[in-house]
Amino acid sequence: MIDRKKMPPIVDAVHYQLELKPYAHHQLDNGVEVYMIDAGAEDVLQIEWLYKAGNSYETQNLIAATTNYLLRAGTTTHTAYELDEKIDYVGAYVNRGCYNEQAGITLHCLNKHIDVLLPLIREVLTESVFPEHELLLYQQNMKQRLSVNLRKSDYVAGRLIDAYLFGEEHPYGKYSSPSSFDSLTREALLAFYDRYYKRGHFQLFVAGKIPVDLLEKLNRYFGDLPIDVPSLPTYLLQPVEQKKYSIQNDPAGVQGAIRIARPFPNRHHPDFLPALVLNTVFGGFFGSRLMSNIREEKGYTYGIHSYLLNLQQTSAWMISTEAGKDVCEATIREIYAEMNRLCNEPIAEEELNLVRNYMMGGLLGDLDGPFQLIARWKNLILNGLPPAHFHRTIDTIRNVDAQQLQVLAQRYFNPADFYELVVV
Repeated sequence: MIDRKKMPPIVDAVHYQLELKPYAHHQLDNGVEVYMIDAGAEDVLQIEWLYKAGNSYETQNLIAATTNYLLRAGTTTHTAYELDEKIDYVGAYVNRGCYNEQAGITLHCLNKHIDVLLPLIREVLTESVFPEHELLLYQQNMKQRLSVNLRKSDYVAGRLIDAYLFGEEHPYGKYSSPSSFDSLTREALLAFYDRYYKRGHFQLFVAGKIPVDLLEKLNRYFGDLPIDVPSLPTYLLQPVEQKKYSIQNDPAGVQGAIRIARPFPNRHHPDFLPALVLNTVFGGFFGSRLMSNIREEKGYTYGIHSYLLNLQQTSAWMISTEAGKDVCEATIREIYAEMNRLCNEPIAEEELNLVRNYMMGGLLGDLDGPFQLIARWKNLILNGLPPAHFHRTIDTIRNVDAQQLQVLAQRYFNPADFYELVVV
């Protein structure tokens, strides 16, 4: 019998034995890959149709994102209003998303309504018509939103730092403008839709309490669609040569947006996993070096963060913050000072253990529920990483030592390698 008067032992998160629940893998009749996580106690489902239809496949700026957004703007048999009514009536939610390589739609619903919703999703993916009036409304709204956002220094900094790192013509670096919205036409959207959705290539990621006949229904509605894998265009990275920028955006503003970033290898590089640990020490959580120095001690900012961009072709190491414009230069000096400390002083074991426990706790949160589980698997699958990568991540968090992290800092924390941008 459990002794309720005795406190159970406290176990550090770093000692947890974490396992990534395996997915079930299937194929539809047309060869479409289906990845399923059957878990959870509630009768809910998440189904994602993920297409090779992201920004990297477009030949005109914004075509991919606009096509994806207007998928629900009307079909041959339903207006946008009628689609929304049918989806809302059963308490479901359909979201769209367009990224660099992929684009798609995600359905959240109760299991019992799947027979109503799957035909609607098929209709959206095969019979969308992109009405002219919906496109005009989208252009108007997006240009208005862009006009508002361009007054925000933080928004401008986010756009420009990507262009400096990758080049304005690269999918990771290009950004929107009023003229690029004006250039959109219904004919161009239909052509992109026909090639990358109606005759494109997609994968299915399914999670939740899965009905026994769900695979059969998915095959019925989507297993007969034509599939043609598009080739990914080759883009050359064309970063700009100049490394330091100071831009005046809002003369009346009181804060400056700071971005400091450098190129970094993608997830296949052996330095990526230990760099995640080093980054967490540096600026990856509330107790990081950057937060302790620049927020808590100096009071220059409400928050400062560093992170590795999750990009498939390449990556970047980014530091992001906003500070009073009179202390922007001082903030930058302190960022480089913290880099220098990591290069010259080994991290104390107590601090490293804190970071290890924080990161393991984060992994534990990523395994909390079927939607989180399929998201982690999707990240591995889309990046071409083996299942063992999850356990390599855990092994790195547990075993990387201060000396290895110091060597890593010396390799990547050279101020001359960083782009530096201040927008005030």
